[in-house]
Amino acid sequence: MVESGFNILFKLAFEFGVSPSTKFMHEFVSFDREILRAKLAKIQALSSAALYGHGIFTSLTISDGKPFLWERHWHRLMAAAEKTGIDISKFAETDVAETICSLIENNEITNGRARITIFDEATSGVWSFDTGRKTSLLITTADNRKIADKFQLAVSPHRINTTSPLAGIKSCNYLEHLMAFDEAKVHGFDEAVRLNERGEVASACMANVFWLKGGRLFTPSLKTGCLAGTTREFILENIECEEVKAGEEAIREADEIFLTSAGIGVVQVAEFDGRAMRRNPHGILDIVPKPI
Repeated sequence: MVESGFNILFKLAFEFGVSPSTKFMHEFVSFDREILRAKLAKIQALSSAALYGHGIFTSLTISDGKPFLWERHWHRLMAAAEKTGIDISKFAETDVAETICSLIENNEITNGRARITIFDEATSGVWSFDTGRKTSLLITTADNRKIADKFQLAVSPHRINTTSPLAGIKSCNYLEHLMAFDEAKVHGFDEAVRLNERGEVASACMANVFWLKGGRLFTPSLKTGCLAGTTREFILENIECEEVKAGEEAIREADEIFLTSAGIGVVQVAEFDGRAMRRNPHGILDIVPKPI
């Protein structure tokens, strides 16, 4: 039986923003509820997960040794599994939550981040092979990503397709997001705003986006193809904010811009396409734990 650990280590390390050999990705992982060294975690090379990226994931904040907004992340995973046809019936929420806590303790984490990935290890009719496995669960942890003091943002040339069946889903088929993110980095930016095929502001490459104009807070509607991020959802429940379908001019004319995700918390943009942005105190900056 042919197996490969390459997909797990390298794909996850790229999404975490580090190389697999650096210290920021922690030594131990949980694979199907067994804690083992990261280099030993393997998925089937001929599975749908390895061949097509058939899997789903969520990234969450670890604050004071506990997973933040865990129930929201689990509910999003269940919704994504249903949409993508992945069977997660063998994984109970309480069992997965206990496993996360065990891994946090094992890796001695106080503040950081975790990623929960569910792989479809069955094969498709295109390349059929009996793997003997259906679904696997991987949990990894890492230090928080380093955020630039002068966070610079641009507009990505790569658009989001709202008609895609993967729109709004955190799928392991994540290369498009990573390529857009990497291109922004190559050009000296920390992130980039992505528009959809209608020219509406949707999100950043790996985060949701909010902006202030005239004292009012805005964020793209889910109809723009943006991800229903857990941090985004939490902000909308606690701060007055208008969900809108707005063109590129709205973000270019914004007084202040914020990016949000479980991986970065809330980041205030210092510069947008070469224009210095205001960075005044705002309630959105204190609503979730700050990455330490």
